[in-house]
Amino acid sequence: MKPTLLVLAAGMGSRYGGLKQLDNVGPNGETIMDYSIQDAIRAGFGKVVFVIRHSFENEFRQIFTPERFGNKIQMEYVFQELDKLPEGFTVPEGREKPWGTNHAILMAKDAIHEPFAIINADDFYGRNAFEVMGAHLQTLGDAQGRYCMVGYRLENTLSENGSVSRGVCNIDAAGNLVSMTERTAISRTPNGIEYKESDGSMHPLPADAIVSMNLFGFTPDYFAKSEKLFVEFLKKSGHELKSEYYIPFAVNTFINEGSATMQVLQTTARWFGVTYKEDRPMVVQRLKELHEQGIY
Repeated sequence: MKPTLLVLAAGMGSRYGGLKQLDNVGPNGETIMDYSIQDAIRAGFGKVVFVIRHSFENEFRQIFTPERFGNKIQMEYVFQELDKLPEGFTVPEGREKPWGTNHAILMAKDAIHEPFAIINADDFYGRNAFEVMGAHLQTLGDAQGRYCMVGYRLENTLSENGSVSRGVCNIDAAGNLVSMTERTAISRTPNGIEYKESDGSMHPLPADAIVSMNLFGFTPDYFAKSEKLFVEFLKKSGHELKSEYYIPFAVNTFINEGSATMQVLQTTARWFGVTYKEDRPMVVQRLKELHEQGIY
């Protein structure tokens, strides 16, 4: 059974100043998504499902077609809009913010019936990350509650343009995630890699600490469990104009209640992403280097 790649591409890139998902950052005009999809094809994925918005559907569909990838992968589109809510719920007056990454995943519940991985459209995950994820998902068959994530070495995820926040993983002897601790303001210092506490104090982090970059893998039962939890979320926080239903919140809930495990798959890949326009030159340079090395 070939797994599916779910690409979260509904964000409008407000901080970036445009549709950064479609920005041509590769030496031949490639978008970051082009690399992810090519790596997914090589890793055995059989379908890609894009979560987008109706407002840029035409522009997106013109670019991302099966022909662009030699007809080697199936494609499907689903849509994340504010009013796509469970029965009985409505959008509170004044809300403009999307409902979050886990709401985006729920948009694909009718399109995916096999193990799947989720990625952000504007993040570069690296070929090895897709290899380890694809190989693992292809072993799951009809399993339920067997979730996974790709864990990166902290040193392979740092930004050259300032500090970052990362979820540092606590992993048990079986390789499963026990907990994830959010560390903010992580940066390279003369003393090594450190993070800053709210009181301003600095604390060291090992370069090989395993961190999450939100590259998760799920079995299809995730949709039903997540939708049930979304209803609870809406009852509690749906009236708030900026509340969001995030993937880690659902994952932590299912792990803590014992309805799922999350195996941490470790990778040698380097992650990088485009959050602000200032990040773009670094991304362009790294992709150029990967082409020069013959990786792409």
